[in-house]
Amino acid sequence: MPDNKTQPTFITKIDIFFDITVRICIFLASVSLVSMTVFYVWLVYGRYVLNDTPTWVEQVSLLLVMVITFLGAAVGVHQHSHLSVVVFRNAVPSPIRNFFVLITDLLMIGFGGMMFWYGIQLTLFKWNTLIPLIQVSEGFRSLPLTICGALLFLFSIGHLIRLLTGWDERQDNIDES
Repeated sequence: MPDNKTQPTFITKIDIFFDITVRICIFLASVSLVSMTVFYVWLVYGRYVLNDTPTWVEQVSLLLVMVITFLGAAVGVHQHSHLSVVVFRNAVPSPIRNFFVLITDLLMIGFGGMMFWYGIQLTLFKWNTLIPLIQVSEGFRSLPLTICGALLFLFSIGHLIRLLTGWDERQDNIDES
């Protein structure tokens, strides 16, 4: 980091926006997880006590798993805790590490952009088809993928901006020499 301790205003604004976005993602994933747990309790109760299985639970739970998985993955990338993003570059010596950090950011921007673009197309393609038993659009199955792609794209651009301006705080980017 530069000697001047005051980070630029635009980076502070980016951080505030990303922090709010991450909190919303964590909240939605948490609510989805709790809801799915409650729904499965209802499924077991209905099946074994009422002898009337609520068939909608499995379809709704599949949708909730998509929310949990994709929002959780996006948060993991933002917080540098997603294993597949950091494991390789942490294994290389420090002089090579900065290069791999840059390459990782660029690849994640491309990957997130493709997830977003093709996720939109998939969501629109499936939008007019209904999921059996719950009668909601099939497009909701791919919507979390689309949102995750957009978040990966944005978070990775934020990482790249921090890297290029010298305000990168990732532990794996610290030059040990």
